[in-house]
Amino acid sequence: MRLLVFCLATLTLSAQSPDRDKIVTTVQRTFDAMAAKDAAAFRAELHPAAQFFSVRPDGTMNVSTVDQFAARLPDMKEGILERMWKPEVRVSGRLAAVWTEYDFHRGGKFSHCGIDAIHLMKGADGAWKITSIAYDVNPTGCVPSPLGPPKN
Repeated sequence: MRLLVFCLATLTLSAQSPDRDKIVTTVQRTFDAMAAKDAAAFRAELHPAAQFFSVRPDGTMNVSTVDQFAARLPDMKEGILERMWKPEVRVSGRLAAVWTEYDFHRGGKFSHCGIDAIHLMKGADGAWKITSIAYDVNPTGCVPSPLGPPKN
């Protein structure tokens, strides 16, 4: 009986939410703003207190705020591109989580891959805002992206 309750609860959380597309679009717009080096568009998709957490293979962790991350965007010399695929979305009311594989390219060249774990909240205005992004940075051992090579 407990297993049945657990399975039903899991199905409820992972079922196709009417907000799923809005949530994935919010994440994609964030990546698009990064690629465009558009700090204002980037900030528009995030809660003002959002934070970014990264971990490297040696265990080194970094944390940055929206303002720290956005401030670096316009001055980046090389173009950046982050791509995600097969995002898994969980929704419970106004709380959502996205777990997705990604690859990251800098200056048109592969840099690293990993998993993005993204949390979002839906505000009173109905807009989804990213509250945190945690990701691992793996420069090697990456499975080739099903998206193929990036288009230039």
